[in-house]
Amino acid sequence: MLGEYRISGRRAAEISASIERAVGEGDLRPGELLPPMRELAERLGVNANTVASAYRTLRERGVIETAGRRGSRVRPKPATTARDFVRVEVPPGVRDVSDGNPDPALLPPLAGAFAAAAGQGDREPVLYGHAPVEPGLVRHARAGLDADGVPDGPVAVASGALDAVERVLAAHLKQGDAVAVEDPGWGSVLDLVPALGLRTVPVGVDDEGPLPEDVRRALTGGARALIVTDRAQNPTGAALSATRARALRAVLADHPETLLIEDDHGHHIVDLPLHPLAGPTRSWAFVRSAGKAYGPDLRLAVLTGDAVTLDRVRGRQRLGPGWVSRTVQRAVLRLWTDSAVDPGAVAAEYGRRRDALIGALARQGVTAHGRSGMNVWVPVPDETGAVARLLHAGWAVAPGARFRTSAPPGIRITVSTLTKDEIGPLSKAVTAAIGPDAPESRTYV
Repeated sequence: MLGEYRISGRRAAEISASIERAVGEGDLRPGELLPPMRELAERLGVNANTVASAYRTLRERGVIETAGRRGSRVRPKPATTARDFVRVEVPPGVRDVSDGNPDPALLPPLAGAFAAAAGQGDREPVLYGHAPVEPGLVRHARAGLDADGVPDGPVAVASGALDAVERVLAAHLKQGDAVAVEDPGWGSVLDLVPALGLRTVPVGVDDEGPLPEDVRRALTGGARALIVTDRAQNPTGAALSATRARALRAVLADHPETLLIEDDHGHHIVDLPLHPLAGPTRSWAFVRSAGKAYGPDLRLAVLTGDAVTLDRVRGRQRLGPGWVSRTVQRAVLRLWTDSAVDPGAVAAEYGRRRDALIGALARQGVTAHGRSGMNVWVPVPDETGAVARLLHAGWAVAPGARFRTSAPPGIRITVSTLTKDEIGPLSKAVTAAIGPDAPESRTYV
């Protein structure tokens, strides 16, 4: 334990800085066990509460994790090495299909909506103490949620899906709690959970969503929350089928104390029906963001859930940003009510590009996944080698390490801007980069 490194400091800030510096310099390795708090306090000649405060700071920063009586240890992948930085530098002349962005050509123009919203704001300026949510946005969002079978509940507005997920987790969980997450899954969530001082429990995924037995195992093992992407799962394109949703609801019914968080960022870019899971648990939240269909810079998501969860989220929001700009809310409402996006046409266009690439790869013996959304996931035997060979061939893809914890290697290809003429050359480059030992499993675990 700790090798030759000696933790130093008399104050909590000094002790936490000593440990964080050692982690950053490699003197304390990922997974390495830290001394029990009382033992370290005696060694340093300080009060045990001082060490407890230092450890708490490190957990909040995502440097260490605590597993009850098993003690505290350095996180396997500290937050200072966030997955978002596990990316490929794209040299000039290389085609970038790694970024996960929507096709700008399929996004609506925003000027008219914002001009109308600003004009309304001139007539009815929003001041301190006014309602934080635009009433028309609430009505429109709630009607859409009702139509999709999402249980009734109050509506709040957050600055994007990740902001909503963070607020819901913070409203219920405490340091050291475990959260079941999709693996492979959204890299930002895989970073967020430990950064909040929580522990990730990976759950396998196939084309129809999280595997029920993996979810059952995670919840039986003590995970207090489950985060599920309903459609357009990043990076695999998985979407909950009706059969899978029934199976997962049955699992959740056996664990009614679980905090369920559903992410529907695929709204208006996916033509598959929604099969929400909410209902079997007492605490739940359903998040629907506007970024993929209307533009990432809008930074807006609506969320609903049980009354206690939404009350906690809104209460904490009042003590921070206060509210999401009502001008932005009005602009998004205008985009929705003016049908600025044709969801069927957008979904069909992304579907054609996905299917074309998956089909071209299949004809060359390569299995790829992409049931919905704008990404295709390709299992590979050697992730690093595949990414490097594709870069050499003129294609930048996203390394699977950004999206997985224990799942096998893979690469993510964003198809949102792929042209018909690019499908053939890209599929041939992927086939050559993978080699003859490409995995064939339909499950990503």
